Amino acid sequence: MDSASQGVVHRTPAVEGLTEVEEEELRAELAKVEEEIVTLRQVLAAKERHCGELKRRLGLSTLGELKQNLSRSWHDVQGSTAYKKTQETLSQAGQKTSAALSTMGSAISRKLGDMSSYSIRHSISMPVMRNSATFKSFEDRVGTIKSKVVGGRENGSDTLPSSPGSGDQTLPDHAPF
Repeated sequence: MDSASQGVVHRTPAVEGLTEVEEEELRAELAKVEEEIVTLRQVLAAKERHCGELKRRLGLSTLGELKQNLSRSWHDVQGSTAYKKTQETLSQAGQKTSAALSTMGSAISRKLGDMSSYSIRHSISMPVMRNSATFKSFEDRVGTIKSKVVGGRENGSDTLPSSPGSGDQTLPDHAPF
């Protein structure tokens, strides 16, 4: 027969070298420590409940604390060197982007102005379309946009060139754009 069937318990390597009395003492101490842990957890839970009640009575909320912590953290971030460098870089990029978009907008407006001037000066092969209310409205709006962008600098006045025979028209002060 083997030793297990004779009632002999196999010991793990950590337990080998301990007498039965030492093992019993260690097991008792372990049970006591585990019991203390359970008691401490219960005490901690009671203390947390009491703390929560005190905060509630004082009008302090978890949300308020969170806001305060976030505000403090954001202030710390804004004071950091990395944030300041990033802010400066993004500011410069924004200024360059704004300048580029402004230049592009001016170029588009100039092109629209050139196209408008050309289409107004030269007869388009569709006279019916030119006489339609839609085309005239579009023509007026393009002219208004052009005058706001270039300010009548091309021909020294606030009038738009028009097709032959229609006479010059002064721009209205209450343009829709």
